[in-house]
Amino acid sequence: MSGSGVSYPGEACARELLRHPEFWRGMREMSGMSIGIGAWGLVTGVAMVKSGMPLLLAVFMSLTVYAGSAQLVVVPLIASGSPMWVVWLTAFCVNLRFVIFSTLWRHYFGRFPRARRCLMGYVSGDVTFVLMAQRFPEQAPAPGQVPYFWGASSLNWTTWQLSSIAGMLLAETIPVHWGLGFAGVLALVGVLCSMLGDRITWVSAGVAAAAAVAAFALPLKLNILAGIAAAVTVGLVLEAALPQRSRIVKRTPPPAEDAP
Repeated sequence: MSGSGVSYPGEACARELLRHPEFWRGMREMSGMSIGIGAWGLVTGVAMVKSGMPLLLAVFMSLTVYAGSAQLVVVPLIASGSPMWVVWLTAFCVNLRFVIFSTLWRHYFGRFPRARRCLMGYVSGDVTFVLMAQRFPEQAPAPGQVPYFWGASSLNWTTWQLSSIAGMLLAETIPVHWGLGFAGVLALVGVLCSMLGDRITWVSAGVAAAAAVAAFALPLKLNILAGIAAAVTVGLVLEAALPQRSRIVKRTPPPAEDAP
């Protein structure tokens, strides 16, 4: 049994996890995001293959990187022949948010062995983080957290991989006029808006957008780095100036105990 009161993969029988109501609650709440995630994954798969990336390499990248925004950002850089340092630096900056996420995941799962935490870190994503923070706003171990996490994360991972691989296989047959790229953008916007809950995050998002547009003429897509750098700088300054800022997510009281 884990500290949350339920077994999970690698600790005991996964059957107990699948029977837990919080596992299915996590899947249900993630299912509301699945259409956007699927469109996003499909677009990413198409973009990777159309950029000239071999199919097997594209599948390998999807399974190992598992970071849609980073994949979408670096694919045009790779296709345009940008230097590898630009590709790596861009991917690193885009994924810096996961460093912040991991500091918060630690409050939920920091008691687990490192290997298990690494696995949970791999399958977690932006939407998983948002749903988890809404379901369990108190950043401390509580009943039901582990099955809820795995329910949401497993559906998110499966939806992403299946849609990405489908996009890779159908890259030459999906018409451009379908506008799937716009659907992927909408999925990103939806995730972003769900995380904007106070003045600091709103201001930082606005600064990122303004800086990226202002620096659009920079070569090698460096306007993306400019937007990220500007947003991080402004966010850190405001964080220091306003230490008592409100929470990003709305707090809802956690259940007193797991449902039977």
